Amino acid sequence: MKRIFTITIALLLSVGIQAQTEEELKAEQAPKNAEIKKLQGEVAALQAQIDALPGWKYGAFGTIGANFSRFNDWYSQGNPNVSSGNIGITGNVFANKMAPKYFWRNSLNVNLGWVKFDDKDDPTDDDSFREATDVFNISSLYGYKLSEKLAISTLAEYRTTVLNNFNDPGYLDIGVGATWTPIANLVVVVHPLNYNFVFSNTEAVYESSLGAKIVADYTRQIGKIAFKSNLSAFQSYKSNDYSNFTWINSFNYKLFNQIGVGFEFGLRGNKQETLAYELGQYALIETPIEPEPTFKNIDNTIQTYYLLGLTYSF
Repeated sequence: MKRIFTITIALLLSVGIQAQTEEELKAEQAPKNAEIKKLQGEVAALQAQIDALPGWKYGAFGTIGANFSRFNDWYSQGNPNVSSGNIGITGNVFANKMAPKYFWRNSLNVNLGWVKFDDKDDPTDDDSFREATDVFNISSLYGYKLSEKLAISTLAEYRTTVLNNFNDPGYLDIGVGATWTPIANLVVVVHPLNYNFVFSNTEAVYESSLGAKIVADYTRQIGKIAFKSNLSAFQSYKSNDYSNFTWINSFNYKLFNQIGVGFEFGLRGNKQETLAYELGQYALIETPIEPEPTFKNIDNTIQTYYLLGLTYSF
């Protein structure tokens, strides 16, 4: 009995000492955390001052996602012998020059993806990687400042695909108007005089037109989190059928050094591309029952993509 009592007392004392030690450590930790937050705030303020200095600013980050699988005699699924995979790569690059009287902002966005589905029991299927995602967007914005937040500007923006059907279609926007920068990380472009050149071999579907160009770009980094949102829209004065928009959102969380986890999500609306696709599908039907697709009898389907993977920032 005496031995049990002694052991019980020792256990209670060890728990009390451990609790007391943990409380003391937390008490020492609190002011250090406050000091770290203060230093982080000071570093962020200094970085904001550096970003505001005149001169060129460069940056780049990208995401790589990949998935590979192989099944042999896996009879619980419809295709027991399958080799599959997908690879996705995105890249975002910018080069901006800030001066007291003007600015020049340049950016490039690329998103490429490949997929593979090889049924080993079907000798006729394609066992190679095929293009899945194909986005190429480059833009250049020049502005002469009327004030710290408002400038007259001109923009050139080119969008197409690079892996397949390069410049078919391709879109080139050239316009003039105004650029508003209400805060350091937000750029809003409104160009009421913009011409949207469309390049394509399918002239019956794609048509160039005059319209308005609207671009909104927000880029921000908070600690280990960096994100960028870019909306580029064209509103045709000739017909809403020739209007289009692309909205791309990128997020990056830094894990260590320059490596992190990234996610990119894109939305796109383009009725000309939708009609071209529908006409291509319609041509494959031997005896069509439905009427031939036109701008009047199709919907403007919203195109989407996303990519999750590792990132590397320069």
